[in-house]
Amino acid sequence: MEAGPSAATPQHPALLRHNELRLQSAQSRMADAITSFAGSMTFVYVHIAWFTLWIVIGIEHYPYGLLTMIVSLEAIFLSTFVMISQNRADARRQVLADAQWQTVQTEEHQNEQIIQLSNQILELTTAIHKMTHELHVLKDGAPGS
Repeated sequence: MEAGPSAATPQHPALLRHNELRLQSAQSRMADAITSFAGSMTFVYVHIAWFTLWIVIGIEHYPYGLLTMIVSLEAIFLSTFVMISQNRADARRQVLADAQWQTVQTEEHQNEQIIQLSNQILELTTAIHKMTHELHVLKDGAPGS
């Protein structure tokens, strides 16, 4: 059983939208499938079995030129898929950063509104205190009368 971060962790809504867009592309789905398989222990086991059979059956003799060429080509493609995977991770981080930036901007706008309302409340409270003071002065009589 694999313990991946997406297994039990709820995903950000922006990431869910991003994943939906990725799933619309056949190339993205294929790259995801290949990188998922290439990053698994199944991939390692398949290669151990393949290399063992290649050598034990004697498909070619030492120094295994064809096997070396095949493995080299595979390494070239796998390194490309590693870069694709890194680009995908960068895109996910950018999606999260953009969503966080939008949240910060919304919160900043809300904070500015709260400050404006607080200032209005302060002005009204000050005016009420002033009027209350003036009423007390009028009620108690003018000073010096």
